[in-house]
Amino acid sequence: MNFGTMLSQLSLGMLESVLIFLLTLIFALPLGLIVCAGRMAKNRVIKGITTFFISVLRGTPLMLQLLVVYFFPYYLFGWSISGWRYPAIIVGFSVNYAAYFAEIYRSGILAVPKGQWEAAEILGYTKQQTFSRIIFPQMVRVILPSLTNEVITLVKDTSLAFSLSYMEMFTVAKQIAASNTTFMPFVVAAVFYYVFNLLVTFVMGRLEKKFNFGK
Repeated sequence: MNFGTMLSQLSLGMLESVLIFLLTLIFALPLGLIVCAGRMAKNRVIKGITTFFISVLRGTPLMLQLLVVYFFPYYLFGWSISGWRYPAIIVGFSVNYAAYFAEIYRSGILAVPKGQWEAAEILGYTKQQTFSRIIFPQMVRVILPSLTNEVITLVKDTSLAFSLSYMEMFTVAKQIAASNTTFMPFVVAAVFYYVFNLLVTFVMGRLEKKFNFGK
């Protein structure tokens, strides 16, 4: 197999990896806020359930979680899992990263002085207005470095979709390497992940500057 043909096949895997990455962020970032709200709730039951949820997701391997999400409809309910592979990947990734994002959000919210909540209440702000206009911008400024680390990890974790035999970048590279007895597909895959992470780092760096991080 010549390099052009190999690169053409790998490009399809690259696209799938990018889609997994983007869809995970689209779902996990807002879901993390919901989980964070539960984690900080005054209701002990909600807080306890959410804390346990986060503990399980952060304390078990993502690969195992993907397998559980994919197979549980069949083993628990006897449902067909035909066509469930890709949704299971997105659900598994999104739920896992939502747990990590929730803790990052919580640390950012706790970093904002409580006096600002009290001042906003005196000024007549509702809790929703206080959070969206005062707390959230400051929270983002605090959490961006930690968020950047998680997003970079997500780029590399997309390769775990191979555990469900999904044809993303790493899976394609393995198949080409095995069938053609060459190490080159792994080199191309490594370059792809590296460049992708450079792009992510650049974008997140621009966001940090926009929010005047450190000032």
